[in-house]
Amino acid sequence: MSARYPDWERDGADWPNRSASSFVSAEGYRWHVQMMGPEVAPVSLLLHGTGAATHSWRDLMPVLAAKYRVIAMDLPGHGFTRPSHRRRVTLPQMAASIGVLLDVLEVEPDLIVGHSAGAAIGAELLLARGWHAPLVGLNPALLPFPGLAAKLFPQLAKILFTNPLVSIIFARMARAPGEPERFLHKATGSVIDRAGNRQYRLLLTRSGHCDGAIRMMASWRLEPLRDRLHALKAPVLLIHATGDTAIPRSAVRQAADLIPQCEYQEMPGLGHLAHEEQPEQTAQIITAFADAAKA
Repeated sequence: MSARYPDWERDGADWPNRSASSFVSAEGYRWHVQMMGPEVAPVSLLLHGTGAATHSWRDLMPVLAAKYRVIAMDLPGHGFTRPSHRRRVTLPQMAASIGVLLDVLEVEPDLIVGHSAGAAIGAELLLARGWHAPLVGLNPALLPFPGLAAKLFPQLAKILFTNPLVSIIFARMARAPGEPERFLHKATGSVIDRAGNRQYRLLLTRSGHCDGAIRMMASWRLEPLRDRLHALKAPVLLIHATGDTAIPRSAVRQAADLIPQCEYQEMPGLGHLAHEEQPEQTAQIITAFADAAKA
């Protein structure tokens, strides 16, 4: 029987960029953190989305590290960062916990890159801390689900979270041959490499990781963030991949219209995991925007 949570000594033996990993205690968590790049370079903070982990940045991180001191972490309940029952995982609380982690690391980001839900965390951090670092949202999940889904999805997530069998059943289903690959392609529209599929298989077959993702979905409300997007003072770039099956183009455009200093860009033919499909292209877009924001 598989372990409930990924184990660093066993499952992390071939984790991408393992040499950049460390574990840092802050705000009731033992965070799995990866840091890469020159010590004196500007700091770029990478925030992954729901259900992912630091492996999502496996190819993008080394490219950005040529210019930045790049910092990424597994979000609470994801990957190798275990959950804490003393800390809630609402959007404001998760952002606050990450803020404390950055305080412990004694860094303030000069650039924030968030994928999907990670973009919402980045926006919340900027608003709560009063930072002005540029924010890049990769297929960002900044707005509530439209229409009836806005009411049904949070309730469904709550029901799933209160049933401890759901994450166990999902993890068992993910152990079927080819199932994680089929699930990822259907859910994201992306086709990623073998290394990425291997790490997602590891995570999706661990019920603790699945539980962390469900807990996060059950606890989040994006309406308060939506109503404060107009207060963002930082330059923002929102990127939508045209093949994304998770976040519709209309939601990204709508969010862009609510943010004062916001640019919108598309990546044709890629899915929700565009940064994993085309890390070099993604890095070029990010650095070009960050350079222009500083000018």
